[in-house]
Amino acid sequence: MAGQGNGKIKSICMLSTHGYFDPIPQLGKTDTGGQVLYVLQLAEAFVKHNIKVDIYTRWFDRERKQIDPLPGCPDARVIRIPAGPWEFIPKEQIYDVLPELAENMVKFIRENNLNYDLYHGHYVDAGIVTLDVAKQFDKPPFFTSHSLGAWKRQKIGGDPEEMDRVFNFTHRIAEEIRVFKSIRAQTVTSNEEEEKIEELYNFRPPRVQFIPPGVDVHTFRPLKEGEEETKTKIALPDKYIFVVGRISKVKGHDLLLPAYLRAVQEYPDIHLVIAGGSKEPDEEEKEVLSNVNRFVKENQLEEKVHLVGGIPHDDLPPYFRQAELFVLAARYEPFGMTALEAMACQTPAAITIYSGLHEHLIPGENCLQFDPFKTDEYAETIIKMLKDRTLARKLAKAGCEAVQKGFSWEAIAEKHIAFYEKHI
Repeated sequence: MAGQGNGKIKSICMLSTHGYFDPIPQLGKTDTGGQVLYVLQLAEAFVKHNIKVDIYTRWFDRERKQIDPLPGCPDARVIRIPAGPWEFIPKEQIYDVLPELAENMVKFIRENNLNYDLYHGHYVDAGIVTLDVAKQFDKPPFFTSHSLGAWKRQKIGGDPEEMDRVFNFTHRIAEEIRVFKSIRAQTVTSNEEEEKIEELYNFRPPRVQFIPPGVDVHTFRPLKEGEEETKTKIALPDKYIFVVGRISKVKGHDLLLPAYLRAVQEYPDIHLVIAGGSKEPDEEEKEVLSNVNRFVKENQLEEKVHLVGGIPHDDLPPYFRQAELFVLAARYEPFGMTALEAMACQTPAAITIYSGLHEHLIPGENCLQFDPFKTDEYAETIIKMLKDRTLARKLAKAGCEAVQKGFSWEAIAEKHIAFYEKHI
């Protein structure tokens, strides 16, 4: 049970080295999405089990404090370590500064007399640093990839040379293989991810366990009887489909829009609200937004499609709860946390089959699922949910119950502790 101590593990070092990693996450900024939230919430759940947690990340903004506790949770801290120039580096180009990051992190730990029972890296860049630092202290290194370079390359397609230039796939995949072979044990966020490691990397992880991400079911929940809905900061249409995530090619906005176009022709009063995006968008985000706006204009959807920008994570529940349905639209999604959060708010969800999440839900019972590359199937899924509101309510109720039972962060932390104790 949460709150009880455990015999082996007293202190955990977690690493998440790219993006903007802050105790209050800046979701939607470049390279800053579900993984940041995952690490923060898992850390808070560990603290409830009387385990102290430090999360190490790269320090590139002098205005940020080096040691930054999580709000209301002083036993979980973000610790920033300088490496390379004092400027943001995208994750595709971060590899050159990782040796310095590892060296400076070891120095910081020694100077502050810190002791960790284990090190757990999240994503390939942090996995690289984890191997180096854990070796210096003779502690076990653990790993969660969150995303596989070879799988992402397979899903994105496009010109191989151009994609390699943009995403640095060749280097990333080589480093992933090295981490897979060197780590003490690893978790995967879907069973399909384990299969893809064997298929695409020709490697069978000897010590691997599926542990899904969790949901903060205390924040993402249905309204209680008599409770009034929180007022949203953005004006919303009466009836809308809700989509939230980074503005990126992999998120599938280009696949969603043709399906929505068919749905709105049958249900003219249904709007589409797309949340997400950076205050300082990179070239990829600008291109995606340009293509979205072009489609909207060409199909005269200016009054129907609403690009509302980034929404603070803790402000999302009322946007989920007031939606007719939530759509997880990605062409590739390692898991699909936003869908679980929508379901926890008792909002019916339609989920891409190219998400890690889809294999842990039951289509027709607690969600609907679709192939985003098949526009007819995509549109029919949306229309079915809009047409049959009895079905939508049934899916919403069952979906909420499934999330509360199997995906709370408290339950996920317990699974991690058992995993560590087995391999430590």
